[in-house]
Amino acid sequence: MRAVTWHGKRDMRVETVPDPTIEDPRDAIVRITSTGLCGSDLHLYEVLGPFMHEGDVVGHEPMGIVEAVGTEAAGELSVGDRVVIPFNVSCGRCWMCDRGLYAQCETTQVRSHDKGAALYGYTELYGQVPGGQAEYLRVPYADFACIRVPEGPVDERFLYLSDILPTAWQGYDFADVPKGGTVAVFGLGPVGQFVTRVARARGAETVVGIDLVPERLEMARRHDVTTIDLREVDDVAAAIRDLTDGRGPDGVVDAVGMEAHGSTMAAFAQHAAGLLPEPAAQAMVEKLGVDRLDAFTAAISTVRRGGTVSVSGVYGGAVDPIPMLEVFDKGLTMRFGQCHVKRWIDDILPLVVDDADPLGTLDMATHKLPLERAPEAYAMFQAKDDGCIKVVFEP
Repeated sequence: MRAVTWHGKRDMRVETVPDPTIEDPRDAIVRITSTGLCGSDLHLYEVLGPFMHEGDVVGHEPMGIVEAVGTEAAGELSVGDRVVIPFNVSCGRCWMCDRGLYAQCETTQVRSHDKGAALYGYTELYGQVPGGQAEYLRVPYADFACIRVPEGPVDERFLYLSDILPTAWQGYDFADVPKGGTVAVFGLGPVGQFVTRVARARGAETVVGIDLVPERLEMARRHDVTTIDLREVDDVAAAIRDLTDGRGPDGVVDAVGMEAHGSTMAAFAQHAAGLLPEPAAQAMVEKLGVDRLDAFTAAISTVRRGGTVSVSGVYGGAVDPIPMLEVFDKGLTMRFGQCHVKRWIDDILPLVVDDADPLGTLDMATHKLPLERAPEAYAMFQAKDDGCIKVVFEP
């Protein structure tokens, strides 16, 4: 089969690799019909390279058609089922899964790196599981993992259930915004866009989106979001307080993560780590790694006293400086973490099945490309060229 593989910093290739096979009775093989390029995939393109291996198959936002089913999964899945695959590899039966903490599944935790549940296509830190930017995918624990969706509507209506839509739902849920409340969202990439739409669907009165990319700001405005262009504002916290009765929003969602604009020294440190030999680079990232914290610290400054900061953007630093005095003095609640995808599906599925498309799933992908153009797509997405907000591959 053809698949997108990692070969070094900014070096993604499409190659022929062995087809996956059933390895466990709970497995399924899915023929991929659509698969997304996620913002967190760009971390593999740059910062997390020391934990990648040449030839690793990447990608963690797939959906498709079941082609083969293991004997134990056969009770829940059938050949021909149309399914979405969450990016977490979760068993559905362990202590953590019983509590809805699927991103911490005890069956797939990567204990060699002291990390949570395995993820598709996302470094040895998270299990080095072959990813979904490919023509076929082996799905472990498929009887639990696969999300069956109806025939008929186009893939885009359901594809984002694999990651970015549940991630946005959890990000908003963790922000603890009351009905009629206010929320600010830093970063209007795909997750941030969906956070703003979820906020509207769940009753937020004031929704503010912050970014500096014109196409992202325009997309948000199409969905009734008040936008702040970082290129035009010197004090974003003050600008948001002006929109929220002088207090700041009830909740703030950081949908940016470790590679935020700004933080010149942190950017240099991330780049320097990538130039070291692999063992030294791994040690530097795990023990001395720093993130670009501009969005995170702005979220802390922006949220009202007694409010909540919810972090959906991926961070990977080990010694990040956090303004603890401000956090303590303002009495903030802070929530972080990988999305527990299956935990939110029952809440979201009725909205994506609705032909009115209340979450705007059909207004997300700016580029639909064949898998063979993946190297070009990665470069375009990182550079934000050609108005690129979201890429969907169609193998």
